[in-house]
Amino acid sequence: MVAALVALTAPSFAVVGPSAEGGGLAAHVVMVLKRSANTAGFCTGTVVAPNAILTAAHCVGRAADTRVHYRDGGGAPMLLAVAEVAINPGFRADAIRTRERSIDLALVRLTEPLPGRFHPAPLDTSGDVAIGHQFRLAGFGVAREAAAETGGVLRVAVLAARAPLSTVLLWAEDPSGGGAGACTGDSGAPVFAKDDAVVVAVTSWASGSGAGHCGSLTQAVLVKPQGTWIGAVLARWGTR
Repeated sequence: MVAALVALTAPSFAVVGPSAEGGGLAAHVVMVLKRSANTAGFCTGTVVAPNAILTAAHCVGRAADTRVHYRDGGGAPMLLAVAEVAINPGFRADAIRTRERSIDLALVRLTEPLPGRFHPAPLDTSGDVAIGHQFRLAGFGVAREAAAETGGVLRVAVLAARAPLSTVLLWAEDPSGGGAGACTGDSGAPVFAKDDAVVVAVTSWASGSGAGHCGSLTQAVLVKPQGTWIGAVLARWGTR
């Protein structure tokens, strides 16, 4: 099941370009799997409670069609069932086509807690983003565009905020010009602060140059403006 999912993945995105393995952030990050009638795919998600994951809304389906994946201490793949999914009310599934603003966020409640080696990541409460500020994108996506076999490994890339600044979204690019950015499998991935594990944003979209779809621009939803919604859902679930 997992191998088949790795080969499909549209429309999510992954870390391409210069990156490093993300072992230091592994306690906060999991894979989110989704299936539908004719397709299946994987994204990335952030642990925000022992049994709750924050990811992109386009990464989830019905609870029965969504799973969370991680590997145990011996490297064996593990799947956790989902009890409930909450979609941000500002999400617009056709936002790219209609050019509407979309809050591409979802929360996933698991039927059982993750193992103790996973820890909730703190969410940003400052909203302090300026052009040039650097962040770390951590995702399970492909290392090379269209090379599905390179996905499934947690990698980290350094990105910097670019114009336009927004109170809702973060636009970021590789400050070195090396082409690092989100790609297939990185939708839902946390964008951490540069120097700690505070989640500033959740990856939602990427673009490339020329015929490419990755490596030029990464877009993410800022979590600070959505803090009330996130907190309310977690409180209702009793997971805070």
